[in-house]
Amino acid sequence: MNLSSNLQAQFFHNLKSAIPSYASLVDEVAETLNVSMDSAYRRIRGEKLLDFEELRILCKRFNVSLDKFFSMNSNSIMFQGITNSYKEDSFMVWMEDVLAQLNLVNSFSHKHVYFLVKDMPPFHHYYHPYLAGFKFFFWMKSILLFENFKSSKFSIEDNYFEKYREITQKIIKIYNRVPTSEIWNEEGLNTTLRQIEVYHEMGLIKNSEDTLTLYKCVLEVIDHLEKMAETGKKSILGHPPTEDSAEYRMYLNEIVLGDNTFMAELGESKITYLNHSVLYFIGSMDKNFNDSMFKNLENLMKRSTLISGTGEKERKQFFNKLRKKVETKLQMVEV
Repeated sequence: MNLSSNLQAQFFHNLKSAIPSYASLVDEVAETLNVSMDSAYRRIRGEKLLDFEELRILCKRFNVSLDKFFSMNSNSIMFQGITNSYKEDSFMVWMEDVLAQLNLVNSFSHKHVYFLVKDMPPFHHYYHPYLAGFKFFFWMKSILLFENFKSSKFSIEDNYFEKYREITQKIIKIYNRVPTSEIWNEEGLNTTLRQIEVYHEMGLIKNSEDTLTLYKCVLEVIDHLEKMAETGKKSILGHPPTEDSAEYRMYLNEIVLGDNTFMAELGESKITYLNHSVLYFIGSMDKNFNDSMFKNLENLMKRSTLISGTGEKERKQFFNKLRKKVETKLQMVEV
């Protein structure tokens, strides 16, 4: 089975967008197929057509699907991603996949991430170890269904964050280097606040002091997000931006409730990640799909208010509303 030279050129163009920008396509192909550099060049240029086995090896190595090349005029859209394995290491596997995707995005000289927020992006929970520890516990107990968490209750003293401290810090470090635009509305905090509230009401948080501490952690994260929006730069909680800090744009849209769509620009290509099963994302590099998604995001941003670096009045009003939500929850616990 052979590809035509033209189709093969499209295949390698797609393959190039699937590897980090610093990597050499010819080096990757030569190593993967165990051929000489000259043989790799001839395949990339279409002078030597790939056979079926070579296609299989390349697709498996670079996680590329051939469906789009053989169904160019179909309405199918190809997505890839991981799902819950229901094994003990499933959360670490998820964290490693998040880090791998961020590393891929960061490897390109031209990069930008767009997030249509339904829930506060997971990266922002990581700023505070207590809040991150609670989210990790919640995800492992209620979403990933860890067997050994069935009868467990959350306690700050148990430090669920520590096991994942190293990879969490790596994720934050890379995330803070990637320019980002987030489209928010007032509902963006509701999911995290509701998770804390429900666990408190169900007695799944060992004591009320921990519940109060978690709400106070959320307030600290809100303060930090406001500072990032004010400076238009990302930073670590409690620290000012550094030379490596990427641009941070925050938009306020009071009409559209987001769906946690996550899009990344990778050089001349784009990839869209759609949320499923609460934690997981599936991604597509389908050009037509991504062009359509990007136009939708552009349209939403045009109809939103930029509150980072400008729009001081709107920014203060927005963050005060978020604080009021948390303070209401605090009062309920204190009573």
